[in-house]
Amino acid sequence: MKLYIGNKNYSSWSMRSGVLLAAFGIPVDEVKLRFDFSEGSEWSRVISGITPTKRVPVIVEDDGFTVWDTLAITEYIADRHPEHAIWPRDVKARARARSLCAEMHAGFMRLRTVCPMNIEVFFPDVGARLWAEDEALRADVARLDAAWSDALAGSGGPFLFGAFSAADAYFAPVAVRLSRFGLPVSEAAAAYRDALLAHPAVEDWVADALREQDFIVEDEPYRKSR
Repeated sequence: MKLYIGNKNYSSWSMRSGVLLAAFGIPVDEVKLRFDFSEGSEWSRVISGITPTKRVPVIVEDDGFTVWDTLAITEYIADRHPEHAIWPRDVKARARARSLCAEMHAGFMRLRTVCPMNIEVFFPDVGARLWAEDEALRADVARLDAAWSDALAGSGGPFLFGAFSAADAYFAPVAVRLSRFGLPVSEAAAAYRDALLAHPAVEDWVADALREQDFIVEDEPYRKSR
């Protein structure tokens, strides 16, 4: 099985699937494609041949079967590996975990827009300015904080539903955003953010991202160079 991903430094969507597979020790060959959407680039040539969306991540099985979109990939991995609690075993916790992932998948657009993932850089000054100026950003973080705190209160932590699950993999890029931009959250949310960042699968992803030493202008609203 192959997992096609983008730059680890920038690709929050790729991070979700990559961290999920790594956290549960599910073997996969990662194929990284540099974000380069110009005509004739490796990205354009390869990705157009494996998924109609031309986006990552994408799972490709040995027989050529493909699965795209992070939610679909998560469900596929859960179906293929029932020995792992990809989703919480409890039916209500599982439904809540899916609800949170779906909310993340479709929402928090202001947080995503003004605080794009960039693992190698800390932007506390930018974060402070955005926090002071942007009511929509503050609303996104407040909702995120409430969702995390509620799940943690019910499970006792350290992860959203006790043990690490798909929901935690889904929020790993958010933990990066909060930490890199220094956005304020409650004590409970901060402890969860730090637990996510300290998970071995997340640490390995971050280490790989730092080794990339790449700079893509389109993904750098706050820097002109490395």
